[in-house]
Amino acid sequence: MGETEVTTSSVNVTKNERNGHLKAFDLVFSKTLLQVPHMLQNCLKSQLKRLAKDDGVKTVISVPKKATSLEVDLEKQLQAWRENPSWADQPPDIKVSVPKGSLCNLSVNVNVGLPPDAVYNIVTDPDNKRVFKNIKEVISRKVLVDEGSRQVVELEQAALWRFLWWSGTIAVHVLVDQNREDHSMKFKQVKTGFMKRFEGCWRVEPLFVDEKTCFPFKPKTWTDYHSCTGGKGRIGSKVSLEQLIQPAIVPPPPISWYLRGITSKTTEMLINDLLAEAARIRGELNPEKSNKELEMSQDQEILSQVDNVSNIKERWALRRRNAKQYHRRLPTAK
Repeated sequence: MGETEVTTSSVNVTKNERNGHLKAFDLVFSKTLLQVPHMLQNCLKSQLKRLAKDDGVKTVISVPKKATSLEVDLEKQLQAWRENPSWADQPPDIKVSVPKGSLCNLSVNVNVGLPPDAVYNIVTDPDNKRVFKNIKEVISRKVLVDEGSRQVVELEQAALWRFLWWSGTIAVHVLVDQNREDHSMKFKQVKTGFMKRFEGCWRVEPLFVDEKTCFPFKPKTWTDYHSCTGGKGRIGSKVSLEQLIQPAIVPPPPISWYLRGITSKTTEMLINDLLAEAARIRGELNPEKSNKELEMSQDQEILSQVDNVSNIKERWALRRRNAKQYHRRLPTAK
């Protein structure tokens, strides 16, 4: 009888201990579950920071995109260009300096007749091979980080170069950090080889094209500019490119001169392709205006051809042919 009581009490004690352990486990487990989101968030932040510094990370990290008003603002800005698409492209300002131990440092500035978001879309478009003719082939493109407005992309492509009567291709393997919030795109080569350093940065800043209509007020933000122009003010872009090229061994002159010429010419081709694409987009915004400008440029070219012909008979024959072509373009009366 006494043994039975002892056994029963020991069983009860064991059950109580087990229940106590279960309650303690449940408490710890519930606290751990509550901390999981914070732990994941902190882990994700640390990985993103490390990836921004480490060029060799291959993991894809995706963060949910936040809704922004970028598309709405861009549509408003393009509407101003639809109403007034007139714009005259200026040649890019290209400056070449030679820091000690490097081949060259390029500094490029140019104004583009499109809003910053539209220009940024061109530069960061994965399919911009159709725009930039010096891109021969995109070998690989891998998105390593996607934070919505910011992406880190590993890009490998074959680029064309031309200088005087020489031409060829060069392999480019870079890590690109593109951020739409400040319209910047930083690039840096992944592995050193023939090139010890190949890095640079694109920046696109707003340009208030019709700022004079706000005189004497000088707008500093898009809201101020939109207000003082009554929503009619156009926004262009100030595009800048800083690029440093440093080979493992800097070649002596005259080879270094040729290489600087190749780099400068390739960059100029890149900017001209960007300006041509911007002109094409403006033409799509207002096709009637674009067609008229095209016809005027063609007529001007015809007149210059006529003036260059010295023989009187040839000049009159050319005038007659051009007159027939001009009348064919005129709309027929109904």
